[in-house]
Amino acid sequence: MNWDKLAFDYVKCNTMVCSFNKGDGWSPLESRTNDKYEITLMSGSLHYAIEIFEGLKAYNGRDGKTRIFRPGENAVRMIRSAEFLGMPPVPEDMFTEAVTRAVAENREFIPPYESGASMYIRPFMISTNPQLTLELGKEFMFVVAVTPTGNFTGTSFNPTKALLVRDHDRAAPLGTGSYKIGANYAASMLAGVQAKKEGYPSILYLDSKEKKYIDEFSSSNFFAIRDNSYITPDSPSILPSITNKSLREIALQMGMTVEHRPVPVEELATFDEAGACGTALVITPVHEIYDRERDIRYNIGSPVRVGDKSRALYKHLTGIQFGEIEDCFGWCRIL
Repeated sequence: MNWDKLAFDYVKCNTMVCSFNKGDGWSPLESRTNDKYEITLMSGSLHYAIEIFEGLKAYNGRDGKTRIFRPGENAVRMIRSAEFLGMPPVPEDMFTEAVTRAVAENREFIPPYESGASMYIRPFMISTNPQLTLELGKEFMFVVAVTPTGNFTGTSFNPTKALLVRDHDRAAPLGTGSYKIGANYAASMLAGVQAKKEGYPSILYLDSKEKKYIDEFSSSNFFAIRDNSYITPDSPSILPSITNKSLREIALQMGMTVEHRPVPVEELATFDEAGACGTALVITPVHEIYDRERDIRYNIGSPVRVGDKSRALYKHLTGIQFGEIEDCFGWCRIL
């Protein structure tokens, strides 16, 4: 496999780890070599989006060990999503065991150290029973799939551009926005395709209630640097990013001030650096944000050089993930 040429796409591996729940609790974990599974076309997951998922990564380190980054945080977030959709939560210890097992059984698909790639881990749960009535699901399937992946945007760690939109909302303030549910991502796909046609790899959304505050990008959180402050939005419709949470903790350790608060869109003109952060991205610096409706172009930092603070945060986080920096936080599960 050409590790240097990996895209952010699916590559079939050896096994997936599964469990089933028909109303009487989760079955013992089992490994399946077939990545196809038959469900009824009347499944609630297909008709009513009764589906949740997570995303995390495993890395081959400089010391030859494999590190899974913060699986417990993903387990807790998935429990929260399940409870919101009335699905049976997967216990944290079972989630972590399934993730660890999936990584171990597919270890040869983890890209080598210094390849710039990693193993993406996709736990998900779907409703499998047939239903026409709009009601909670009754039978469920929990799966952990893995695949080797490259960078999500294809831009590597280079500054990119984003389009700020006001005529499209990603999620409602008190709706599903803060949960990792497939429907949230489907809602932003068309706008994202249009933005790419206009030369913008990503979209920045404002709060859907007042259109005054920055929310997040299509599939990642927003952060900015001003002087020695790490600034990121606090909003009820934002997914609580584990990467963003980690960057905030690292920023504090680096002696920075962390501001987790509503961020008025006008503040874009005051930032020294800005970027998108998430599991798939880690950090993608953003040097230009264009407000199409108001024809305002915010230039933030250099279009060719990553800002010093963003670079330091990126190097520290990826250093922990690849075993180059001591994990003083105890974030990684080591195999």
